[in-house]
Formats: sequence, structure tokens, C-alpha cells
Amino acid sequence: MVTVWLANIKTGRCVDKIWQTSKIMCDSWTKWTDWKLLNYSIYVLLSVIFAFIAALAVKKLSSRAAGSGISEIKCIIAGFENKEYLRWPVLLVKTCTLPFAIASGLSIGKEGPSVHVACCVGELVASLFPYFHKSKLKMREILIAASAAGVACAFGSPIGGVIFSIEEMTHTYTTKMIWRSFFCALAATAMLSALNPFQTSGKLVLFQVTYDKNWHFFEIIYFILLGIFGGLFGSLVIKLNMLYVGFRRRHLSENGISEAVILALITSVICYPNPFLRTDMTESMSILFRECGGREEEDFGVCDNDRNWSTINSTLLATIVRTVLLIITYGAQVPAGIFVPSLAIGATFGRLVGTISKMLYQANPSLGIFSECNNDMNCITPGTYALLGSAATLSGVMRIWVTVPIIIFELTGALTYILPTMIVLITTKAISDFLSGGEAGIADQMIKFNQMPVLTREDEHYFNVDISSVMTRDVVVIEEEMLVRDVDSVLLNAHSRYPIVNNREDMKLVGYVDAGILSQSLASIPGLSQQAVLKFSNKRTIFDADAEPDQAEYNLNDTVNDIPMTISPTTSLDVVMKLFKKIGPSVILIAKQGVVEGIVTVKDVLRETEMIKVGNERAISATKASITEDLIDFWNKFKQRLINVQL
Repeated sequence: MVTVWLANIKTGRCVDKIWQTSKIMCDSWTKWTDWKLLNYSIYVLLSVIFAFIAALAVKKLSSRAAGSGISEIKCIIAGFENKEYLRWPVLLVKTCTLPFAIASGLSIGKEGPSVHVACCVGELVASLFPYFHKSKLKMREILIAASAAGVACAFGSPIGGVIFSIEEMTHTYTTKMIWRSFFCALAATAMLSALNPFQTSGKLVLFQVTYDKNWHFFEIIYFILLGIFGGLFGSLVIKLNMLYVGFRRRHLSENGISEAVILALITSVICYPNPFLRTDMTESMSILFRECGGREEEDFGVCDNDRNWSTINSTLLATIVRTVLLIITYGAQVPAGIFVPSLAIGATFGRLVGTISKMLYQANPSLGIFSECNNDMNCITPGTYALLGSAATLSGVMRIWVTVPIIIFELTGALTYILPTMIVLITTKAISDFLSGGEAGIADQMIKFNQMPVLTREDEHYFNVDISSVMTRDVVVIEEEMLVRDVDSVLLNAHSRYPIVNNREDMKLVGYVDAGILSQSLASIPGLSQQAVLKFSNKRTIFDADAEPDQAEYNLNDTVNDIPMTISPTTSLDVVMKLFKKIGPSVILIAKQGVVEGIVTVKDVLRETEMIKVGNERAISATKASITEDLIDFWNKFKQRLINVQL
């Protein structure tokens, strides 16, 4: 509601009740003034102010609140420990600044940040229960369920949220995980419905629609066209956005506030003249998705046949402008998602195609291809094209192929559009795979760009390599019994975990210890001497209260994981990759008959797979070059023989 209110006060106010918006029971809504130029100026000024507030808060209070957050959450679920992204300052800043960022008119959405916020809530609630918080497996399940709740709230789609958490957030799942995610998503949706933020009957999101009319077989060609656009759009946005993110990191990383303000200024100045760009994206989509025929309320003339050319021009311009703005805005230093902008771009393009299709039919209703219409002038529903276009563009950018149709069906209830939706998405996937070679969506591309140690779908290849050639052999270890000063010296290596062995000569594995937990345990011991002995064993705690501090012995077995994940040195790299993906350990120990031989992390695996890929590409290039040279040589010899025969 805050977002809607902030977005609407840029264009006017409710005379009777200033806290009401044009969409919430306000019959006295009016523009600020009768002067168009002054209204224009107010719109631009408020857009800039909102962007400045959001960027300033992120810069000064919590830089981790910037962006979508989906990439970071995926990394945490996969085992990459970065709990700073889930702390309460991030939750507070992202929650408070997200409405300002969206209301500024920037080409961003709230869905990605909603997932991040939901996961922050899940982390904070779990921290109240040590049984859950200390278990990495339980925390992983909680974060997956929270991500489902975030999407469910954003779209009013509980089942879509569950499918999203499975398809996008994790590589593996269990029946229990699905049930817990569904319960969490359903509870979130029920609460959203009870709050009824838009004061509408049954609507959980503004662009929720219903369709009464069916589709026709001659429209399949248009559905394929929408799918082609979705594939082209997704590949273009991912490629150009990654290039711009690189430019931003090199030249604009220290100017996040200035960039956000300038982007808001450019966006508001360009978008105000176009009604589809000036209006909040969710409100605009509710208009574009609309089914015409018999409805008295009218916005932007989308259902007025006399204004079809105006609609075509406006939607074409909106599609181009919004695409450019999305490319340069996503990744700015404000809370920003990519779902809604992608949906909005697909909606304008889809409405464009739908309007053209309707005009072609109305100009030639007697053509045989239109025989199914039976001269019904409202035979074609352009709103459904907008909906299908949104599905195409969102799938093209995120590369999620199951979540999108589920969300579409939950929003519309139009089961008759299952086949058109699948036609659109299959075409989108085919074009995306053709153009990008099967690369993952923009969230995984951000993970790859930021060099986060997480295995993505792109890393699913066959590697005939043993882990012994990948592992780190020079392992920093802690002995079963060590002096405090020696342990402190080991901790200076700044590793996250350390194997514990009986001694450095035998290297018999005892367990492993988390560096953070060990440091906290040492800090909690009052008057700890550097000469005191620390024992990491299963023996009963040894502590003589009358002993001198230098002679004291402390048993820290409670900090030790005595059943660490270990594998043989002959284990294949493919198996290790599956372990990292499905279980999400931070490290895996390499041991032979209980003797530690090495350690492997996700970074080691990524480094090795990248080297193998580069080597394979070079080998393929060399082979192609050799074949080309052979063909050229053969052709030259063949021509020479022809010349000799002629002579």
C-alpha cells in the first residue's frame, strides 16, 4: 500500500483523504494542478527524491540491501556462508527503501527483494530456536520455504511460489521440503488476502484478471511470434545488462547515489509523456491485460477501436524505452527486482501484437482463416496477448519454464490458455537455447559475474577426472591437543574450517571445527593463557580449577564435528559436484583409510571445471583449424589437377 500511495502522489492526490490513493476508494482523486508543465515537474521531482532516499539509505545503512537478493540467497542455500545478507539491518533497510525505489519509477520490481526479505525473516525467526538455527540442513529448508513465501506474496500465487523455490532456488528437494514450502507460501498468501492491501474484492495483486473468451487456432502464429520475442528479449537483456554491470563496477561503484538519482531523472523525464510508462507498472499491466467488450471503465484507450494506431505507437515506444531502461537500471544500488519490468515489457509488446491481430481481423473478417470467429468483432482478445507476452519475457530473462505458467494460471484461472502458454514458452526456450547455448538465467549470470563459489546448471558436464587432481594438498590442520598460542597461529590463516587430526605426522582424521565457533569458544573462556592446552577429543572435559592458568587444560569437543563429510581421493569430479549441489557442504575432506590427504571446496571445483572447459574449447578450435587447413589444401590440389587436365 505504501508503494502504491507513493507512486500515485506523483501524479495527484485524494482531496478528501490524503492518505488514500486513486486505487483505494477515493472518488475525489485529482491532479496536482491544471498546468501540465507543473504536473510534469512535480512528477520528475518526486521521482528523483524517492530514488535519492532509497539510494542514500542503502549506501549509509546497509549496502547488502541493494539489488534483488535472489543470487545471494541461492548461494547461501547452496552452502556458501554469507549470513550478513540475512541480518536484521538488511531486512530493515530493504523493507523501508523498497517502496521508495519502486515509487521512483525506476524500471525495477519488488519480487526479487520480496524473496530476500522473506528469507531474512526466516533467518531471524529461526535464530530464536537453536535446534533449527544450528542445523545447516534445517536452515536450508527454512530459506527455501521462505523464498516460496516471498514469491507467493508478490504474485498472490502459493503454488507458483513453491514451484519457484524448487526450480530456481535449489538443485534438489524432498517431499518434506515441498510440503513445508507449500505451507509457508499458503500461510503468506492467506495473510495477504486477510490484509487486502488494495481494498479490492478477491484481488491479491493489481494485475490479476479473468478471461471469458476462448482462443482460436489461427492465433497460434501470433503466439509463436510472442515466444520468439521472449527468447530474443531475454538473451539481449542478459547480455547487455552483464556488460553494463561490468561498466558500473569499473566506473560507477563509488557513485551509487548519483547513479540512482540520474537514472530516476532520465526515467521520469522520458516516461511521463507515455501513459504506459508514466503509470506504475503493476497498474499498467492491469490495464493491458484487460479483456475488452462491455466494460465501461476505460484507460489509455486500449479498448477504443478508433485509437488503435495510438495504442500501437504507445506500446511500441514503451517496449523499446522500458527495455533500454531495464538494461541500465537492474543492478543499481537500490533494492531492485527484474520480474515486474520484464512482465511489463512483455505486456506492452503483447498488447501491440494483439491490437495488430485484432485490426487485421476487423479489416478482413470474411477471410477463411478467420472462419472460427463467425463475424464476431470481439473475436480476438488483445489482453490475452499481453498476458502471454509477459510470460514469454519473464521466462526469457529468468529461464524458468514451469513457474511462469503456474503463476499465470493462478492469476487468471484461464485453464483454456494452457496450450497457448506452452506454445509461447516452448518457443521462448528454443530461441533462448539457440542464442545463448543453454546458459542459465540472469540470477545465475550474476552469480557467475560476481565469482560466487556456487555450482550452477551451466556446470553440469561430464569430467573424467579424479578429485585427487583437484584437491588442495597443503592442508592447514589443528592437532588433537594444541597450545592456545598455536591454535591462534592457525586461525590467522583465515580459513572457515579446519580439519582436526591426531598429529601432523600421522594425519589421522578426528573431525573438523568451524573457525568462527572456535574463536567464540576461546573468547568465552576468562583469563585464557597462551600456554593453556586445548583438547579436541571425545574424552570427558578436563579442567582442574586449582591448576595454574599456564597448566590448565580445556576440552573443546563440543565445537568439533566428529563425522565430517569425507570421500576417497579416487572419487570422480562429477560425484563431488553432485555432493556440493545436493547437500551444500562448505568443504569436503579427502581421506584414505582415515588419513587426511587433502581438502576440496566449491572454488577448487569451479577453478578446475573452468580450466577443463577452456582446454576443451582450445582443442575444438585447434581441430576446426586443422580440418579447415586440410579442406583448403585438398581444394587447392583439386584445382591444380583440374588445371593440369585442361592443359
